[in-house]
Amino acid sequence: MSRYKIVTHYDPKSPIAEAYRTLRTNIQFSNFDKKLKSIVVTSAGPGEGKSTTAVNLAVSMAQDNKAILLIDCDFRKPQMHKYFATSNRAGVTNIIAEGMEQDLASTHIKDFKLDVLPSGPIPPNPSELLGSNRMKEFIESMENIYDMVIIDAPPVGVVTDASIISTYVGGVILVCGSGQAHIEASKHAKELITKVGGNILGVVLNKIPMNEGRYAAYSYQSYYGDSK
Repeated sequence: MSRYKIVTHYDPKSPIAEAYRTLRTNIQFSNFDKKLKSIVVTSAGPGEGKSTTAVNLAVSMAQDNKAILLIDCDFRKPQMHKYFATSNRAGVTNIIAEGMEQDLASTHIKDFKLDVLPSGPIPPNPSELLGSNRMKEFIESMENIYDMVIIDAPPVGVVTDASIISTYVGGVILVCGSGQAHIEASKHAKELITKVGGNILGVVLNKIPMNEGRYAAYSYQSYYGDSK
């Protein structure tokens, strides 16, 4: 189940959970001059782990006592409701197209101490909806309510949705699957975002084997686990 990919909650002492906490810290110190209030997480291609990264980053920030809203803007293949076992009958599309109130479309996940806003019904024109003034105004209004708004978007190398979102959020995280992402595809993804003025905060290298090499030697448990 997708729910058990939330290692920051279910396996908080694992090296992977510690890596997400490091990502959280790096983001917090990424912008000194302007407070970062919103992030879009994307990848060059499908299956590189951008949704899992968005979820674990959101949970990690919520564990740091921040008010977090996690939004599913992957209207092509929505996943957030599956991670948290919630309904996708109402969501972002209802808010933008019908004027539904945000608190009626989102769900507070008590165990994770964050709010999740699913995609809602899949629209026929995702790019137009994401590029609308109403969408930009909605994200801006959420930035005034929450400490951080984290958006899961489709792969930027496949459709233009993430590039559009990058024009009105504070930063972009590009996820690359180790041994999966092609260098040229990743470079192209970066260019697609920078061409429209998106602010790339950094790249997350995902799916690194943890049972061998130097990463295993420096795990959280290997450092703290022997203390009794």
